[in-house]
Amino acid sequence: MDVPKHRATRTTSLRDASESSKMEGTGSWDAIEWTKIEPISRFVSHANLDFLLEAEQVVAEGHGVVLVNTDDAGMLMVTNFRLIFLSEGTRKVIALGTIPLAAIEKFNKIVVKVQSNTRYADKTPTQRLLQVIGKDMRIIVFSFRPRTKQRRVVFDALLRCTKPARLWDLYAFASGPSRFKNTTPLVRLLDEYFRLLCLGFHRASINIIENGSFTLSNDLWRISSVNSNYTMCQSYPFALVVPKIISDDEVLQACSFRARCRLPVVSWCHPLTGAVVARSSQPLVGLMMNMRSNIDEKLVAALCSKLDNGSRRKLYIADARPRKNALANGAMGGGSESSSNYFQSEIVFLGIDNIHAMRESFVRLREYMDTHGKASSDGMSSFLRQGGSTWGGGNLSSMSASVSTLGDSGWLLHVQSVLAGAAWIAARVAIESASVLVHCSDGWDRTSQLVSLANLLLDPYYRTFTGFQALIEKDWLAFGHPFSDRVGMPSVSGTGNMPFELSRQSSTGNLPPSPMRQSSGTFSSQTPTSSHSHNSNDYSPIFLQWVDCVSQLLRMYPFAFEFSAAFLVDFVDCMLSCRFGNFLCNSEKERQQSNVFEACGCLWVYLADLRTSEGGSHVHYNPFYDPLKHNGPLRPPAAALAPTLWPQFHLRWACPEEAQAGEIEAQCRNIVMKYSEMQKAKEMAERRAIEVTSSIESLNAELRREKQLNSSAMNMAKSISKENMAIKRAIQSMGCKVHVSGSGECTVDIESNPDILCCSSRKESISNVRDDKKDLSVLVPVTADDHDDDGNNAIGRVCETLCPFRSGVGGCRWPNGGCAQLGSQYVGLKANFDAFDQLSIDDSYFKSE
Repeated sequence: MDVPKHRATRTTSLRDASESSKMEGTGSWDAIEWTKIEPISRFVSHANLDFLLEAEQVVAEGHGVVLVNTDDAGMLMVTNFRLIFLSEGTRKVIALGTIPLAAIEKFNKIVVKVQSNTRYADKTPTQRLLQVIGKDMRIIVFSFRPRTKQRRVVFDALLRCTKPARLWDLYAFASGPSRFKNTTPLVRLLDEYFRLLCLGFHRASINIIENGSFTLSNDLWRISSVNSNYTMCQSYPFALVVPKIISDDEVLQACSFRARCRLPVVSWCHPLTGAVVARSSQPLVGLMMNMRSNIDEKLVAALCSKLDNGSRRKLYIADARPRKNALANGAMGGGSESSSNYFQSEIVFLGIDNIHAMRESFVRLREYMDTHGKASSDGMSSFLRQGGSTWGGGNLSSMSASVSTLGDSGWLLHVQSVLAGAAWIAARVAIESASVLVHCSDGWDRTSQLVSLANLLLDPYYRTFTGFQALIEKDWLAFGHPFSDRVGMPSVSGTGNMPFELSRQSSTGNLPPSPMRQSSGTFSSQTPTSSHSHNSNDYSPIFLQWVDCVSQLLRMYPFAFEFSAAFLVDFVDCMLSCRFGNFLCNSEKERQQSNVFEACGCLWVYLADLRTSEGGSHVHYNPFYDPLKHNGPLRPPAAALAPTLWPQFHLRWACPEEAQAGEIEAQCRNIVMKYSEMQKAKEMAERRAIEVTSSIESLNAELRREKQLNSSAMNMAKSISKENMAIKRAIQSMGCKVHVSGSGECTVDIESNPDILCCSSRKESISNVRDDKKDLSVLVPVTADDHDDDGNNAIGRVCETLCPFRSGVGGCRWPNGGCAQLGSQYVGLKANFDAFDQLSIDDSYFKSE
């Protein structure tokens, strides 16, 4: 949400009445110098209003309007979904002045005449104001130009749009499902039942609902379809979890003993101990408190299965009402159970007040926040009340009055009562393995608060996003909390549960009559010309109070919840806005009849889409969440159940800067994001290191192979060198001089017969002699004269000279040499060293003589 900013340039003209030549009033409703407000074009192109939602249409406009809370000037627009206030220069939406129509509790036209000591006081122009009081803790006031009909136009538009004739006239139906298409919650309810009964291998679907095959069971509990057509109880869901030993006929008989036929059924069961949290409405025991029902007693007794040691489980019956209220209900046929009629049971009264006390407490809290907030609806800062003294100056009376006003609202005490009751129920189930039956009068207000909060404490699943959705859809929506009546929305009947009343008064005002405000002398004359407000006796912020309790648990156990306080605020805003169809109507039956799930968008899909857009860094995620730290029930001690104001919700309009308690979460979220980025960088570096290590290993392996090849080549070269040296010594021992060229050719010069070497030749021939056995090739260049016979004789002489191993009879003592009995002339020798490498040489050939 955007934090409203004060306009320093207009503070003097709007706040300082002493500068006005026409008015000298000292009140907070200062005279507005309209001549200093720049004129605004009356033509606004709706095509440029990109902030409008899908199917949102502008109904009326007001120009030159001032938001008194923050002294901002701009344009006020009424659409079919909300009231929008745009800033004067930037045309940006001001969050404080923008509120959904369904979130407006009342709106009033007020005429204020500022005090004046001049003789022309009767001619002083009055201020024409429009006060809007929201269900979300804000009170905003708009001031309109004098002698114009803009306020009337806006007021009439609000009257038409905030009071739709039919349920289908709400914006939720006009916008349709869009991309936030809803799926039937009946399937999700069955999936939650399957999880509770440890039947997770089953999956719910429309088919099994239509054919009635969802009536599964475990050893203790079963899913009943006795209310599949909502004939037994119109405010109960189509499927109920009841004891396995109780038949459907007995269920039908037992329902008549409970108010509105809301008989005892299972809301949550412990997967290991078998203890349950059950809910119902009050029993119809009559004025004398002596009426009994054997079937009801049997059903309640069946909620207490036997323990592992064979003993019977204890049963607590938690009546959410004060004892005197329960007794008073006996005059109307209601009342409470008697422990003597229910075996091994104990009756406990939790002392939580009814919906009327909660409504009045919420109104007082809202008045306190508006009176003492920074952005008050009368334009005066809380620091300037009590005769202009400030708290910083040490005026303790002002501070004491403020604290007592907050305490007098009673809101925090009511929140503490609900928290204490839910903690007590959860402790009985977790510590004693006892079963608890919870009820109030009708079983859909305080009972829903206590049961759902106890389930939240007992089951870690409900502290996740998906579990929180399942919890609300089960214990609030499916079990018939009347949202239309409590939140003030139209009902299916068409008459609506928002009975606005047009009242004309002449002397009394409708602004909060705070003692602080009255003592400061802020108004000299205030005449509300007409007002529209909720006069329904059923309107009460019961669900809002429950979300407040959840925020208190989130504050006490910051590591136990996957979602953050920002998620709770956005969730409440969506619920109050009626933008989606999840919380319309009073029961599951009415939502089915209205086809809400197909005609409207889904709040849960919308919130999930917001989280998906930014991933784990979204503000809805709790950066402190650690599922392993609190993987069991939460058992807060009584001393810890001391609630405080929920800053993100209670202070966001009156004290926007102080409401930023989420800054710590934001800083932690940034740290988590940076840590996540560092983790990703670390993982990438580790993968890169693994790749580099793998490359190095492969290179090392290749290098080792190269070294082995090099070593084998060196060894081979050494061996060849040794053999070559041996051959060279052998040839030199024959009296020859060996010359080895760079090309590998070996030339043998015969020193014993230089005539052969020095002989010039005009004809050169080459003879290749190969030994087939050893592949030894000898290239012999022969130099000879024209007489072949002389050449042959020379060859013979050379052979005899070269080979001292020839025998006297002409035989060769070295036949493996492949050089004996040459039939051609030669003077030189070229050897094939590969053949020489394969040549076996006997060491005895080279023994010294």
